[in-house]
Amino acid sequence: MTAKNISYDKGSWADVFVSLAKGEEYLCDGLVKPGDEPILVIIGPTGSGKTGLAIDVALELQRRGRFSGCEIISADSRAIYKGMDIGTAKPTREEMCGVPHWGIDLVEPDERFTVVDFCEYARQKIAEIRKRGHLPIIAGGTGLYVDALVYDYQFNDVVKNNYSDRQQMSSEYLMVGIDWDRVELRKRLVQRSYKLFAQNIEAETTRMANKYSWDLQAMKSDIYPIVWRMMQGEISRDEAIKLNAIDDWHLAKRQLTWFKRNPNICWVPLSQAKDRIINFYDNI
Repeated sequence: MTAKNISYDKGSWADVFVSLAKGEEYLCDGLVKPGDEPILVIIGPTGSGKTGLAIDVALELQRRGRFSGCEIISADSRAIYKGMDIGTAKPTREEMCGVPHWGIDLVEPDERFTVVDFCEYARQKIAEIRKRGHLPIIAGGTGLYVDALVYDYQFNDVVKNNYSDRQQMSSEYLMVGIDWDRVELRKRLVQRSYKLFAQNIEAETTRMANKYSWDLQAMKSDIYPIVWRMMQGEISRDEAIKLNAIDDWHLAKRQLTWFKRNPNICWVPLSQAKDRIINFYDNI
């Protein structure tokens, strides 16, 4: 087998990722120095397992000594809100397994936080993580957050939100998407809905409703309006669980529509994603 030479300025880490998955070899010729490894970006629809995968990859890369540490930056426009923990499926401290997480609990639900704010925050955190000699891992399903970061959107007074803004992706990033059969993904979302309702989501909803107006955009999204209707006796618990699963499915379809138009994403089934990512970093 003839090994391929990697062109570091080509910005095509996706090609390397795919080739390595096929068993092909790359000669990096010392071009990928410590601290120059591409930032891992894990994307996918809601409920696809992004956070869990990011944590598993971080722990394994550290265990193997590939990096002295890995840190995760959330790219989720819902996880930024303080107090909205169960409803936005934030990882618990136990689930984080000691891996540092950023981009969570940044603002109150009645505070403004834009995609511009996210990019400034994420770039600052990436620089800090790199300075510590660690690998930054971006994980989330908010497509505009991810695209604005990896394609380095230049914002003026108008927030961009269309696919034509995607130009050349920075060579700093490798984007991996979690690929699910749609029937199986929908089953996962139903299971997650049952799990959320088993975690005393009513108490969290009551706390948020007592503190914030339902007119806020942050309060209109996610599970909270559905739970509130259930608590007011408008719908049953079973109906609330089903409605939440349906809402999540609609969100997942919108996210997939956004991401599937991006040619720079390497789509991998969740069952194979960890091994392929580890293999990539072991061989560059």
